[in-house]
Amino acid sequence: MLSSPDLSFSRNLPLVVFNQLGELLQQMAQGVGNNTLILTEAVLARIRIPVEWQYQRFTLVISEGFSALLVGNQEEESRGAEEQGSQCVAEVPSVVATGASRGAGTDLLTLHSALYASLTFNFEAIASFIAKLRDLFESDSHTHQNLERYRQIVGINDATLQSKFTLLLLEYLLPLQNQELTEPSSVTKPEIYVCQPVEDALKKQVSQERLLNQVTTQIRKSLDLPVIMATAIAQVREFLELDRLVIYKFEGSRVNQHATLNGQISLQTPIQNWQDYGGCIVYEARATDAIPSVLHYTEKNCFVRTSPCWEKYRQGFTLAVDDVEKAYALEECLLNFLRESQVRAKLAAPIIFEEKLWGLLIGHQCNDSRQWTESEKSLLTSIAEQLAIAIHQAELMRSLTQEKQTLEQRVIERTMALRDALLAAEAASRLRSEFLATISHELLTPLTYVIGMSSTLLRWPLGELSQRQRDYLQTIHDSGEHLLEMINDILDLSQIEAGKAVLNITEFSLVNIAENTLESLSEKAISEQVNLKLDLQIDPRRDRFTADAGRIEQILWNLLTNAIKFTPEGGSVTLRLWVEDDTAIFQVEDTGIGIPQEQLPLMFEKFQQLDTPYRRRYEGTGLGLALTKQLVQLHRGRIEVESTVGIGSIFTIWIPPQPMKVLSAERCD
Repeated sequence: MLSSPDLSFSRNLPLVVFNQLGELLQQMAQGVGNNTLILTEAVLARIRIPVEWQYQRFTLVISEGFSALLVGNQEEESRGAEEQGSQCVAEVPSVVATGASRGAGTDLLTLHSALYASLTFNFEAIASFIAKLRDLFESDSHTHQNLERYRQIVGINDATLQSKFTLLLLEYLLPLQNQELTEPSSVTKPEIYVCQPVEDALKKQVSQERLLNQVTTQIRKSLDLPVIMATAIAQVREFLELDRLVIYKFEGSRVNQHATLNGQISLQTPIQNWQDYGGCIVYEARATDAIPSVLHYTEKNCFVRTSPCWEKYRQGFTLAVDDVEKAYALEECLLNFLRESQVRAKLAAPIIFEEKLWGLLIGHQCNDSRQWTESEKSLLTSIAEQLAIAIHQAELMRSLTQEKQTLEQRVIERTMALRDALLAAEAASRLRSEFLATISHELLTPLTYVIGMSSTLLRWPLGELSQRQRDYLQTIHDSGEHLLEMINDILDLSQIEAGKAVLNITEFSLVNIAENTLESLSEKAISEQVNLKLDLQIDPRRDRFTADAGRIEQILWNLLTNAIKFTPEGGSVTLRLWVEDDTAIFQVEDTGIGIPQEQLPLMFEKFQQLDTPYRRRYEGTGLGLALTKQLVQLHRGRIEVESTVGIGSIFTIWIPPQPMKVLSAERCD
């Protein structure tokens, strides 16, 4: 009986011969039994692998009666030639030219590649190799345990099965030997021109660049994401001659779309409850109607986020699977799903949006295996990157549109609220003014009788009055005068706010106005023991002025009265007057209690009084300064105040000259 180690060998082999040996091992394994595992380097496509495994190929057969391991490492020279991809050769041996390879995509450089191959049936060497392979799947517990289980069943090969493989090997080698002996040298080694495939490859690369440029241009010109997606996958499917090209969108991706183009390109409305699914196929392009559709397909059991595939996609790597039967031999769940979807080979590139895995661009070969080339991988990766840009563009436009609509709605709501508030305020102000004017007029008639009769009794008493009776009459008279003054202020303010007040423009003397006002208040100042002074700084030649003399006198009266009221005994109130650039300037300075800085903005508001310990001491409605400001603005002038608590206040008024005509009062807000 032959023992396994006797048939082991290590030598340089052409890649095609190495592939055919692997196929012989797989053919042998298919006749061994059901509990047989066949693995090739295709199983490594789903994970990130160390450098020492990147140029290694293998075929591993594991069963209880027959186990074998064929391992090949690419030589440095062949590896460099593959990476450069630019060398032309003059001839190809017939054994290479006629030999089969592991896929339809093998090029001439692959045909000329050589491997340092080792074939062994030693169960210890095989078990050691399985252990190293198992460690690569450390993050995938299911695959890790599965490989460990197969490692345990490796043993010495059955002699009958070993002999059967020897016969298979002889049947393969003898026809090749006979062919070399019988065919002439000119036939076995025909001269062929091999630079033509290089030229064809360059042409294909140009076409690939043109396709990528078309997709990029469409993305730049259009914001319609469904049309971009559908058109792009249709063009790429046709260029790569794929049976089917789909876009698989993961759960939670934000950009939604739906449309239908033609029978070969379909788009799907996103599922409402994607939390129950891993994702969904939302776009599809098929070569013919004979290719089954996988649109709407979802997968929630096999492809989980803890799998090695997910991590590889998340890091931006493109997954190339030449044969799913080999690559997913240890993934029964996923393999059954791919069989159901009629997928034999696939090429998947991740679509990464905002550093998150949005979805996958997946090319399917449905009936046969396919060896994917580097150019095909590169094209699909580039298209996926451009689709990510289109998604970002669509999401940005969606956010901008939504934000614009939100802002527009807010502006509309705010405008309506402001309009309603303005109308309500105008109505309230109008009603208030009408009410105050009506009430004031109604009060004037009885108030006139009160003031008039009390004044008459004080001048011409009918009989002898006691001092107490005289004091009572005086109080009635003074209170009536005070009430009349307040009602007149209310009427004036209401007329100005309603826009009904007019200015009676005349020419008058500024000095006379100032002197008359001080004279009318001299008695009041004496009673309050306040020193009232007039400081005239005006050139006599500029004394004549055009304005409403009555209103100017009313302004000065209000300011001086206010100053006298808030100036303690022994204090002083000064009225200054000068003209500057044809503008009359009045200034009232007192040595009163002063005004806190935080209350200065409230000085000219209606019904506002100082919030100080003196509030109860000093009576007033708070209308005097408000009316004063309105009268100043009616003259298109301005008023300012400076004040220091405990020192005093200074009110300054600028009144420009008015044209000699009656002006309608503008509403002052």
